[in-house]
Amino acid sequence: MHRQRVIFFVSDGTGITAEMLGHSLLTQFEGIQFSQVVVPFVDSAEKATECLARIEAAKASSEARPVVFTTLVDDTIRAIIRRADALVLDFFDTFLAPLETEFSTGSTHTVGRSHSVADSSGYQHRIEAINFALAHDDGLAYAELGGSDVLLVGVSRSGKTPTCLYLALQFGIKAANYPLTPEDFERGRLPDAVEANLAKVYGLTISPERLARIRNERRPESRYASLENCKYEVESAERLMRRYGIRWLNSTTRSIEEIATQILQDVRLERRAY
Repeated sequence: MHRQRVIFFVSDGTGITAEMLGHSLLTQFEGIQFSQVVVPFVDSAEKATECLARIEAAKASSEARPVVFTTLVDDTIRAIIRRADALVLDFFDTFLAPLETEFSTGSTHTVGRSHSVADSSGYQHRIEAINFALAHDDGLAYAELGGSDVLLVGVSRSGKTPTCLYLALQFGIKAANYPLTPEDFERGRLPDAVEANLAKVYGLTISPERLARIRNERRPESRYASLENCKYEVESAERLMRRYGIRWLNSTTRSIEEIATQILQDVRLERRAY
C-alpha cells in the first residue's frame, strides 16, 4: 500500500465544500501522508484543462494515482477532469442525481451557490455576528453584552476567542467572551454586566497542564504561564462557575468545531447554516 498520496480538491467556487467533505473522509485513514492541493474557481474549460495537466503531472511524479474530490457543476468541465488518470470522487454527481429523482425536478446547476451572497440577508447576519464577536472579545464593550446570543467565560487562553469567531462565521451566532482573572477570583463574583446576562453565560475550562503549555508559547517562563498559577486560575474559575451554576465544557482535548457544536446544543441556540 502506498503511504503517500496526492489529494486534489477541485471546485468551480471557493473549494471549501470539497475540502470539508474530503477531509471528513480522509480522517478515517491512518498511516497515510496526504499532500493536498486546492484548485478553486475552475469555471471554464480552459481552467479545467490546466487543472487536468496538474493532476496528470502529479500522477507522473508519484507511484500512486492522485485522488480528486470535486464539486463541479458544469457537465463540460466535469468531463474534462474525469479524463485524469486518478480516482475522481464527484460529490455533485453522487448526490444531485438522486435528489433530482426524489424531488421530481432538475437542479439549477448554478456555479458557486453554496458560498455566494445570493441570500444577502443571511450573509449580512453573519457579517454582523463576526463584527459583534470582534467588538466583544476579552470583555470589551460591557454595556452591549445584552445583545449577545451567548457569553463565554473562562481563564485566558482556554479557547474563548476562536470559539466565538467560529460560532459567528459558521452559524451567525453573536458570541461575546469575558476572561476570568485573579481580580474576579479575589472578589468572588462576576462583573455586574456579566451577572446581568447570566442566562446567556457558558463556561470553558481546560487542564492546567495544557494551559501552561499554551501560555508558555506566548509568554515563556512567566508567572502567567507557570503550572502553579495555571492550577490556581483553573481551580478558581471552576469554583466561581459552580457558585453561579454556570454550565461549562472542558476544552482540553476538543476541537473548536466540537466545542461550538456542544455549546449550540447545550444553550439551545438556532443552528443557522450558510
